[in-house]
Amino acid sequence: MDKKDTKKTLEVMDDKPDPGPLSESSELFSFGVIADIQYADLEDGYNFQGSRRRYYRHSLLHLQCAIEHWNKESSPPCCVLQLGDIIDGYNAQYKASEKSLELVLNTFQTLKVPVHHTWGNHEFYNFSRDYLTNSKLNTRFLEDQIARHPETMPSESYYAYHFVPFPKFRFILLDAYDMSVLGVDQSSPKFQQCLKILREHNPNTELNSPQGLSEPQFVQFNGGFSQEQLNWLNEVLTFSDRNQEKVVIVNC
Repeated sequence: MDKKDTKKTLEVMDDKPDPGPLSESSELFSFGVIADIQYADLEDGYNFQGSRRRYYRHSLLHLQCAIEHWNKESSPPCCVLQLGDIIDGYNAQYKASEKSLELVLNTFQTLKVPVHHTWGNHEFYNFSRDYLTNSKLNTRFLEDQIARHPETMPSESYYAYHFVPFPKFRFILLDAYDMSVLGVDQSSPKFQQCLKILREHNPNTELNSPQGLSEPQFVQFNGGFSQEQLNWLNEVLTFSDRNQEKVVIVNC
């Protein structure tokens, strides 16, 4: 984590035309957001480009402060969105991935509201997709199951779901690494498909390098959405549109 406060509490306000001065009654609900905790039991270091200081141990203190803030609010958030990179990739190098993850998740247990976890590249530096699917970082059990609308149920082949934190609001959590070479078996068809896409768009020997690319998103540490997931997203958005719901898209 960079030495900056990444906690946020976002308030959703009533959007009636020209409501005048805001009052407490204008607030519908709030939710917390935190990202890039990137905890590791390591001395301070730098990011991949060497341009930003990283405070690996100190990141846990930032998380603790954020949780204390959320717990003390007079109107607590309905939930917290954890937007990925919960522990740093260096943990894998020191065989400390599980220990570090357990420490951070134990810290989250002091939070009094549900946490929705997304997966970023640092999750896949530390764990396989199968591991994450069976871990506490899989919060799909919090999803909203819409009766009589099976088309809004996501496939098991990607990590995505939707939920309703407040009437007429739907949050859709997406799997931004659905299409990625990270976290999947290198002998699998999906790995080969994603590697082929990368090499078609990135001629660099080092696939993490965007040097010379007109489309710099085609690097190994990035990911993308499969057509299957996009089709599912369209079904959920169609449902929300028909039911006049406001939608928030969530991903790493």
